[in-house]
Amino acid sequence: MSGESTKPYIVKKCIALLLSCASSTYKFKQVHAFSIRRHIPLSSPEMGKYLIFTLVSLSSPMCYAQKIFHQIQFPNIFTWNTMIRGYAESENPYPAIEIHNQMRVNSVAPDTHTYPFLLKAIAKVIDDREGEKVHCIAIRNGFESLVFVQNSLVHFYGAISQAEKAHKVFEEMSDKNLVAWNSVINGYALNSRPTETLTLFRKMVLQGVRPDGFTLVSLLIASAELGALALGRRAHVYMLKVGLDKNLHAANALLDLYAKCGNVKEAEQVFHELEEDSVVSWTSLIVGLAVNGFGEKALELFEEMERKGFVPTEITFVGVLYACSHCGLVDKGFAYFERMQKMFGIKPKIEHYGCMVDLLGRAGLVEKAYKYIKDMQLQPNAVIWRTLLGACSIHGHLALAEMTRNHLKLLEPNHSGDYVLLSNLYAAERRWSDVHQLRTTMLKEGVKKVPGHSLVELGNRVHEFVMGDRSHPKNEAIYAMLGEITRLLRLEGYVPHTSNVLADIEEEEKETALAYHSEKIAIAFMLISTPPGTPIRIVKNLRVCADCHLAIKLMSKVFDREIVVRDRSRFHHFTNGSCSCKDYW
Repeated sequence: MSGESTKPYIVKKCIALLLSCASSTYKFKQVHAFSIRRHIPLSSPEMGKYLIFTLVSLSSPMCYAQKIFHQIQFPNIFTWNTMIRGYAESENPYPAIEIHNQMRVNSVAPDTHTYPFLLKAIAKVIDDREGEKVHCIAIRNGFESLVFVQNSLVHFYGAISQAEKAHKVFEEMSDKNLVAWNSVINGYALNSRPTETLTLFRKMVLQGVRPDGFTLVSLLIASAELGALALGRRAHVYMLKVGLDKNLHAANALLDLYAKCGNVKEAEQVFHELEEDSVVSWTSLIVGLAVNGFGEKALELFEEMERKGFVPTEITFVGVLYACSHCGLVDKGFAYFERMQKMFGIKPKIEHYGCMVDLLGRAGLVEKAYKYIKDMQLQPNAVIWRTLLGACSIHGHLALAEMTRNHLKLLEPNHSGDYVLLSNLYAAERRWSDVHQLRTTMLKEGVKKVPGHSLVELGNRVHEFVMGDRSHPKNEAIYAMLGEITRLLRLEGYVPHTSNVLADIEEEEKETALAYHSEKIAIAFMLISTPPGTPIRIVKNLRVCADCHLAIKLMSKVFDREIVVRDRSRFHHFTNGSCSCKDYW
């Protein structure tokens, strides 16, 4: 039998061997070497197709597959798709877009698998223009109605923060399978749209679609954002019922939920019941303990994590530095920052520098914090400067605050929070003309102050209150309770903290304004709606002001309630007249 006549047999043999080594890179290389020794040309579409397919299945470096791909004379659509898939699943998905462009130049017709892989790559690089272009191409080629393409489009739009477009594609689908539901729900969850997430979840259940682990993760993310502890607990019961408590991703999301709802004991319980923990689990609990004001416990847990052989990640160290910041452990924070670099080779990111600035600022070392920012190896962003501005506001450093505000003007000139922080300082100094000038500038520049609101969960509903809110059906009872709260607090020696009320008005008017802050209305509502001794949990979108902080400490004592407030900055656990933040807020 001649060499030429045996080649088809050898090609078939090589393909069979390739299909048998889908889990071994070493075997693959042996088969590849064998094909080279037997002079099997890589230009052969069949041989090249299976070499690339096996490489991608083994998650091998794509440069190897790329070399083989360039030697194939006429790769078929399967091979083109495999290359796109390989890059989509790699750490560098950009070449998938270029492969698709080459494919179009070579007039290779796509099939049902092309767009799902391609859109996955584009979603990873968050290229909205390229994704929309591919969407148009899919429509022109008649693939838009295919369920795999529709699922990928829903996922893509959710990944690039265009949840409405994802929902529009979803609504146009005739076959809404579990993957589609998960993609649209997750799109809203990851883009901080918890209300829409929960609405879609309820709709999904009503339509008889059974949720899986991915659905539960999105539901728990949304519940955590809203502080909807009761809903999260119902999700926990469902997980136990169907065995999803063993799903590590869902369990980590559950742990995060309890931590973000201020229920540290249940977060710890979930952690200790994990059959298989990971660095993600340890990090979630470390961060959860830190933001809830249990910095010492967070650092003890970090040390235990190291003893058990887990290698901390850059996110773990964000939690560790956060713990030091919120407990005023300046020296320890700097020691961990140095150790992170020297022992673990982690190059500090802007989040780590932010923690260090916060650490110094909370400790009142604002001048040192300013020097630290000036000496940073990275260019400070608006968050870094805003952290310093917040510290200046708390500790009364007006001159430095004005310098910091000048830096922020260059980065984010129309951020309403910066105006408010500087206004607080001017008001504290009774510089009302400067307060008025800032307000005038805000109006001129079209800057609108973000209205404060507070969320509380009761039964199956999340109730939202704003300052001076009188829209609730229990309005009269709420305001009667607010009056009673004020009377009882005054008996405890409460004097309203009026220095930051941004108006040149009489003290009595300022006190009235403070009495109707959203968190106080939310607490009054919960006091008339729940049995004595029931913990009260509040989620506030802005930082708790000094007066509310003082008042809630006294409320926890007078009404014998644990009151947990999650504001924009941290958690406050108020019990018996004290707060977990130790006033480092």
